[in-house]
Amino acid sequence: MASFREERDTFGPINVPSDKLWGAQTQRSLQNFDIGGERERMPEPIVRAFGVLKKCAAKVNMEYGLDQSIGKAIMQAAQEVAEGKLNDHFPLVVWQTGSGTQSNMNANEVISNRAAEIMGHKRGEKSVHPNDHVNKSQSSNDTFPTEDVGSSALKRIILLFMDWGGVMGSSRHYLKKSSYD
Repeated sequence: MASFREERDTFGPINVPSDKLWGAQTQRSLQNFDIGGERERMPEPIVRAFGVLKKCAAKVNMEYGLDQSIGKAIMQAAQEVAEGKLNDHFPLVVWQTGSGTQSNMNANEVISNRAAEIMGHKRGEKSVHPNDHVNKSQSSNDTFPTEDVGSSALKRIILLFMDWGGVMGSSRHYLKKSSYD
């Protein structure tokens, strides 16, 4: 039997599976746009690029007043997204608004809930807020096109290193450790 936690947004309360890091807006998108299925989920390079983008944004936002402990937790959570460790928490399909608002909010919610856990808080408490902290100084109109370009570049780099065969092992370590610092 599945358990749920209650999340809230401007539309009110909604039940979200307890084992998932996403929040109210992602859950509403899943319920309101039940199309496409598993095979039409957002491609992994796009999800991972959101991690890179949100990590960079947190780093800059800390220079402009974002609480350091919150910013560092966001950066750690975003790095987990960039490494593909949280892929199961990105259930949305490619069929959504042109600005990618649902995917941007999915990333914000996953990163905020994971960052809250890193800081010792519970999912859904909003101790790290998806909009006020993770999405600070950002807009879906900017983030989705930015991560789309980033995901294309990331995919090309990975494919290039895969073509080099034996170089991939050491390159994977280099990319994982250095690319997003």
